[in-house]
Amino acid sequence: MSELLPDEAAVAAPPEAGVDERATLASELGNFPDPITAAAVALQGPPTKRRGLGVLFWLSVGWIGLVVLLAVIAGVLHLPPPNHSVGKVAETPGLHHLLGTDLNGDDLFSRVVYGSRVSLIVGFFAIVLGLAVGGAVGLVAGYYRGRIESVLMSVVDILLAFPALVFALAIVTFLGRSIPDVTVTLGVLAIAPLARVVRGATIVYSQREFVLAARTLGATGRRIVLREVLPNVVPAGVSFGIIGVAVAMVAEGALSFLGLSVNPQQPSWGGLIAAGQVGLKHHPLVSLIPAAFLFVTVLALNFAGDVLRAKFDVREAAI
Repeated sequence: MSELLPDEAAVAAPPEAGVDERATLASELGNFPDPITAAAVALQGPPTKRRGLGVLFWLSVGWIGLVVLLAVIAGVLHLPPPNHSVGKVAETPGLHHLLGTDLNGDDLFSRVVYGSRVSLIVGFFAIVLGLAVGGAVGLVAGYYRGRIESVLMSVVDILLAFPALVFALAIVTFLGRSIPDVTVTLGVLAIAPLARVVRGATIVYSQREFVLAARTLGATGRRIVLREVLPNVVPAGVSFGIIGVAVAMVAEGALSFLGLSVNPQQPSWGGLIAAGQVGLKHHPLVSLIPAAFLFVTVLALNFAGDVLRAKFDVREAAI
């Protein structure tokens, strides 16, 4: 039997052999990664699980919740009256007085708990006022743009041009030193920065596809702002507002330290710090204890606000 030529051998070979060779070649090529996928992994890293809010965030929320709870139930804790002497002057912390006493012999734990009421009320409602007014200004300016934006943002820039502390001193001197007056003062100061934040978020969302689709379908500007833009702007405003609460609490403390906040008969954390400055050299705990409560609370609010803001930013970037 004569030998087959190479071409004839290829023709005579069974078809299964060619299939096997192609399958082997395909499996070997499949071991090499796709170049686009390899480049993406090299630049961005391998895919990871979505991170949660973290332990520190929940510790911050727990501390804030504890402070709010103590402020709410202070009346049922059977604490000594905050303005009634119950012991010696500047006692150290002990079983009878958990945080000691101040320079007047008042129970410092009672004054800190009752003082948290003023600080939280002023800080929270000041930001609520700032979000209500500044948020409305930012929504209108960011959506309608043009002359409306120019006029509104010019007013915002004028508010930002005033030194905050001097502006607060002027308003408090004119209005008074009650809790509502101090709250309104700090709320007015919060309008301008919150308006700028909301305006920036509104400009971003007003160019999104769902807003353009609603506009194409004939939806009015009012409906688009209230139904499409506002729900997406709220998370950014709230996360920034949480940080604003901390800033407002510090501002109230600064006013108290200058003697221009609420009446001294209504204890606040800033007022307690200011009251203890007389004996700071010999009895530092009288000022340091309320200062520590203010510091930890402000730190918790700042950290929680930053985490929430970063969380919302990540979701927006992932769309």
